Amino acid sequence: MELTTMTVGIEGGIARVALNRPQKRNALDEAGWRELEQVFHRLNDDPTVRVVVLRGEGKHFCAGIDLALLMSLPQQIADDCQGRSREKLHRLVQALQRPINAIENCRKPVLAAVHNACVGAGVDIITACDMRYATAGAFFAVAEIDMGLVADLGTLQRLPRLVGEGRAREMAYTGRRVTAAEAERMGLVNRVFDTKDEMMAAVLATAETIAAKSPLVIRGTKEVLNFSRDHSVTEGLRHVAVWNAAMLMSNDLMEAFQASLQGRSPEFVD
Repeated sequence: MELTTMTVGIEGGIARVALNRPQKRNALDEAGWRELEQVFHRLNDDPTVRVVVLRGEGKHFCAGIDLALLMSLPQQIADDCQGRSREKLHRLVQALQRPINAIENCRKPVLAAVHNACVGAGVDIITACDMRYATAGAFFAVAEIDMGLVADLGTLQRLPRLVGEGRAREMAYTGRRVTAAEAERMGLVNRVFDTKDEMMAAVLATAETIAAKSPLVIRGTKEVLNFSRDHSVTEGLRHVAVWNAAMLMSNDLMEAFQASLQGRSPEFVD
């Protein structure tokens, strides 16, 4: 892929993805949204990728959606017919939702490494990730409220599941900045680090640990976790029973068993 707003590198089963518009605080323009979806579809299908680390270049993680894109909406949905104009807007919102969904639906775990600003669409992005890590100077805000918008790309659906209804509603109603320390207390981020370098070292170490596990089992675990989050316990148990009935008797199971008996680290194929 030829990318203009992101960079991607793959090594040792780890895909390192970076939002790369530092001059715009990594705000996502039309190309950024398109590339974000393309990248995660490719990583989902790439058998050499076992885990993804997502970060931002420059001074901030992500300042949200590029205001120029918002300002272009009237031209994009222009039509003599109000019904058709509204239909175009509806389809555009759904198109902007797809890249965020692609992160959540990626079969590989996605680890977000956040420094400084993570606002608006940045929160949409990280709530679709599997785990989130932050520097001490990071802050988070559901900024749509101050732009006259109802957040519509996933924050209102995913954030309450991470931090609870009351905290999510407070963030969404007020738009206030939540510090990294508070984000850790409320469960939005897993851990906080003093510096970006310390954070990246720890996140990559976690990614390496995940990459050393059975890729088949990691993919199955994510599938079952996501399904169970959205369904009852009974439905989740039925789902994992079907999954294991299909996938349990694998070469990875035998390799893990033999490695344990032989006192060595298992080696799994992609």
